[in-house]
Amino acid sequence: MRASQLFIPTLREVPAEAEVISHKLLLRAGFIRKAAAGVYTLLPLAWRVIKKIEQIVREEMDREGGQEIMMPVIQPAELWQESGRWDVYGPELFRLKDRHGRDFCLGPTHEEIITDLVRHEISSYRQLPRLLYQIQNKYRDERRPRFGLMRGREFIMKDLYSFDRDTAGLDESYKKMYGAYTRIFQRCGLRFRPVEADSGAIGGKDTHEFMVLAESGEATVLFCPQESCGYAANDERAETPPDLWTAGGEPAPLQEASTPGSHTVAQVTAALGVDPRQIIKTMLYRTEQGVVAALVRGDREVNEIKLQKAANVLRLELADASTVRQITGARVGFAGPVGLPGVKIIADREVMALVNAVAGANRDETHLINVNPGRDFTPHLVTDLCLARAGDPCPHCGAPLEAARGIEVGQVFKLGEKYSRALNATYVDENGQTRYMVMGCYGIGVTRTMAAAIEQNHDQNGIIWPVSIAPYQAVVVPVSNKEPAHMALAEKVYRDLAAAGMEVVLDDRDERPGVKFKDADLIGYPLRLTIGNRTVESGQVEVRRRGGGETVPVPVDDVVETVRQILAQS
Repeated sequence: MRASQLFIPTLREVPAEAEVISHKLLLRAGFIRKAAAGVYTLLPLAWRVIKKIEQIVREEMDREGGQEIMMPVIQPAELWQESGRWDVYGPELFRLKDRHGRDFCLGPTHEEIITDLVRHEISSYRQLPRLLYQIQNKYRDERRPRFGLMRGREFIMKDLYSFDRDTAGLDESYKKMYGAYTRIFQRCGLRFRPVEADSGAIGGKDTHEFMVLAESGEATVLFCPQESCGYAANDERAETPPDLWTAGGEPAPLQEASTPGSHTVAQVTAALGVDPRQIIKTMLYRTEQGVVAALVRGDREVNEIKLQKAANVLRLELADASTVRQITGARVGFAGPVGLPGVKIIADREVMALVNAVAGANRDETHLINVNPGRDFTPHLVTDLCLARAGDPCPHCGAPLEAARGIEVGQVFKLGEKYSRALNATYVDENGQTRYMVMGCYGIGVTRTMAAAIEQNHDQNGIIWPVSIAPYQAVVVPVSNKEPAHMALAEKVYRDLAAAGMEVVLDDRDERPGVKFKDADLIGYPLRLTIGNRTVESGQVEVRRRGGGETVPVPVDDVVETVRQILAQS
């Protein structure tokens, strides 16, 4: 392909809307353009990358026995109501009506559709297992779409669904997909880590996320540094043994303390001279079942995923100031568990170990001291509510956990019978007994994988694509279009590489050499082959690997084999 014919509208300035590096570079390098908030047009270079990722995905899915299908984007509400998710999924679900007033949604995922298909077409154990997948656009009405392709309203996703006879079969399907995902992200040239995760609105029990490690990642990955252990989880899922710290001593009488202006943990510790661990932090949340209070130590944060599961609620949001005032009679920062009326109290395990703790008095500018759980208040439930953090002990071996930032690019779920029971997807086993199919689902964010690759592979000059997913493998740059000798050699090298089956661009634009070099770095071609006066005089092409910085002179006749070797080793 000739650069003069390519549609690559590069930008010299960083667009004001772009926040993370992948968003900035995809816009600047002419890969994407914004159509609406969270909705983007994929331009030719981006589409080439996407097709390469999709091909890797297809090869690995097919290798494990997956069969590709295509399901509808528009899904009838009846199926979602039958599964019980029409109301559960919440405002992220794009809902619409047809001209007859019937409810539909734009598919954010396809558990209902695939289960409906299979329940009508599979009836015998002889037809199981089945692995069915698609690569398709998905739609989620994100409250705050941001970071370009990292969190959009429309995105491309691969979703595979497994149907097995029993849990042993599901375990085997899960193992296949886990291995396939590992190979996919390895082939995409990414540094990643599989971690234990929460299943969210999709449901199910066991699940792992595949996290691309990058400083810009939205998620925190906690992992054990001991190679013999291997534990890793995102911070929403991570569990650690409770730190049963206590200041010691005998329980003292409950007392009030005046704490004017002290509504944060830091202010209370300063006012009363106590350790943050001695404070009971009381957080109020609104749910569809009423207000719940979450209690954690002052040095901890509430893990809202754990709280939602513990409270067994569909919706959870931090109570606003008016709700706090209505429940406690005080403003935010002075809530406490003692005498808290009409509220379900859920306490973290660490809170229950405290002796003579400090808590809000449910009165403005006032705290209680010498609060003792069990004596002064009794929670409705005691469980793990803490957001895990670096330094917490590993739940498997006890070593201090370490933290890294990660971008979720894939997730595998063991759904079990969640959807097959709800939609009555059954089969008849070899004994004539009717049983529910056992399901799994496995997703990869294709557009997100492209963005994550940039977050992990870039420098101050632009993108550094892994060779396997680069839009083109090499660019041939003649220093001057006005020099016939430059152009003649450039044309020869370009034709030779193309004839050898390589994906190559000839930058035949009438631009200064500096512009061509900057664009080559910005776009991220893995190899740049420069042809100038030295090439004409010496018969050697300057070959430079993107990101490596080293320029190697290669005889014109050896260019094809040298490029082939470099690409094979990358």
